Amino acid sequence: MNWILWIGTAVALGVSLIRSREKTFAAVKTAMRRMWNISPLFLLVMALFAISITLIPESFISKAIGTDSGLGGLVMAIGVGSVAMMPGFIAFPLCGALLSQGVPYYILAGFTLALMNVGFVTLPIQIQYLGFKVVIVRNLIGILAAVLVAVVVAFAFGEVNLLW
Repeated sequence: MNWILWIGTAVALGVSLIRSREKTFAAVKTAMRRMWNISPLFLLVMALFAISITLIPESFISKAIGTDSGLGGLVMAIGVGSVAMMPGFIAFPLCGALLSQGVPYYILAGFTLALMNVGFVTLPIQIQYLGFKVVIVRNLIGILAAVLVAVVVAFAFGEVNLLW
């Protein structure tokens, strides 16, 4: 499956080169510069992630958000996701690691959606740019969406008995 992405990327790059060599080289140069600039942060976050997953006992994770945690685990996961600040390229490997430790899909769905759509840590910045009412509505919709998607995922994966 991964090879499809590589082939698609190569084809798109080839088409771009044919259309405009200068713009393509400028875009690749910009992308490489951005990747170089983000690499230290990426490596630091990955190291912290690896250390934290190693240090947090699996029994704690299982009790807090594992298969027996039910609705309380979902609420905890959405709450943590709402206040955590983490880019997608860190969140998705984290969810993979949590899945391997027995965390159900519906909890991972709620956590990920809250993480990507709700931002309590960034409220002051959001209010500055969007206004108070818009930010409150946006975050409430994000939390509601996280809950609804988690319930749908619980039904879709047959985990509804774990939810209640």
